[in-house]
Amino acid sequence: MEPIDIGIAVSAGMLVLVLLGMRVAFAAGLAGLVGLIWIFWAKAGYDPSRFGKALTIAVKTAGQVPHSKVSSQALSLIPTFILIGYLAYYAGLTRALFDAAKKWVGWLPGGLAVSTVFATAGFAAVSGASVATSAVFARIAIPEMLKIGYDKKFAAGVVAAGGTLASLIPPSAILVIYAIIVEQDVGKLLLAGFVPGAVSALIYGGLIVGMALVIPNFGPPVRGFTWGERLKALPPALPIVFVVLIIILFIYNPFGGDAWGTPTEGGALGAFVVFLMALYKGMRWAQLKDALLETAKLAVMIFTIIWGVLIYVRFLGFADLPGAFSDWITSLDQSPMLTLVLILLAYAVLGMFMDAIGMLLLTLPVVYPAVMALNGGEMVSAADSAFGMSGPMCAIWFGILVVKMAEFCLITPPIGLNCFVVAGVRDDLTVQDVFKGVTPFFIADAVTIATLVAFPSIVLWLPSLV
Repeated sequence: MEPIDIGIAVSAGMLVLVLLGMRVAFAAGLAGLVGLIWIFWAKAGYDPSRFGKALTIAVKTAGQVPHSKVSSQALSLIPTFILIGYLAYYAGLTRALFDAAKKWVGWLPGGLAVSTVFATAGFAAVSGASVATSAVFARIAIPEMLKIGYDKKFAAGVVAAGGTLASLIPPSAILVIYAIIVEQDVGKLLLAGFVPGAVSALIYGGLIVGMALVIPNFGPPVRGFTWGERLKALPPALPIVFVVLIIILFIYNPFGGDAWGTPTEGGALGAFVVFLMALYKGMRWAQLKDALLETAKLAVMIFTIIWGVLIYVRFLGFADLPGAFSDWITSLDQSPMLTLVLILLAYAVLGMFMDAIGMLLLTLPVVYPAVMALNGGEMVSAADSAFGMSGPMCAIWFGILVVKMAEFCLITPPIGLNCFVVAGVRDDLTVQDVFKGVTPFFIADAVTIATLVAFPSIVLWLPSLV
């Protein structure tokens, strides 16, 4: 068999393992190792006496991946971003955010649900983990919504959908992973997520207001707050703004010249500042221990997925599957935009069976070169490109689109991780209840994706200033 045939066969086998329930990290790692052995043995002419040598070479090749890739400085952003989120919870910033949002926008139809979305967006700006965001607000926002008569399924759906904003609004662990895979600037990608994340939150809020206006007794507004109470609610939430500014200043120096530090240093300093805030708010050793353990668990899960999938990616390089897929995509007799839309739809389907990080790690090594080829290549200018943007800007734009699709996958059945987290936190909810509650947000996500595809400037405005 030719390497490309081996690549297709092994990839099909890996997808079967995933569909049968094997974790993506282990399915990808196993497929990658088997594929490497197969390719090296095929190069030896399937000589039984040389199988041992093929096995040795494959194991050594696979064994180089964990250290060489995961020791990258850029990946050290992930645990610091996750830690910021957990420490912010113990510092009381989440409760302060929710209280401020409730007092400022609670008067809207469906105001408490809208407040939840805006509060999750604010918390996402200091937390890179959607799972952590959903878990925190399941404890804070759902009881408040149930008190005034919200349907428990929809209340849970609001929290699960709002939690997905942490995938797009920096600091985002998924954006960092995308930047590592496609070898793009982490700082520019993080900047690119701000405006699309805000747009996504506004569309979620607009959907809730529209539903409240149409459906009787959907979500009563919360009124009665004076301007004095609203103003008093702002200072406790201001530390969130302070931490965000620290991270932005380290990623991008708005005063000109070189950046003040790397994104990793910005994340570490942000975590230290939130740690001091948590101590000031009275965090005890047991709470610090919980925050560190939860951060370690989530970071280890992400890094394990990265290890396994990168072994598979190493195999793909030997099989030349990315090049073959890129050639096939560019040979299609249809517009590049239609091809891009079909790729995004494929992500929506694939996300029903795989977690977001695993899906991106598995597909980007094949899909990214194809999209760049559609646009005209890595070095193409905006004037000569198919999508009207240069190669680096196309990489950023496509990254935001893919991460938004990853957000979508966090709430789609049967794998939607955020829905499982919300159901796990609340004893009165089942996973099926949460999946039913998030259904309206599929429409909002479709509108957001269409907006970002139709108006790339929403994504590219901030990165273009760097």
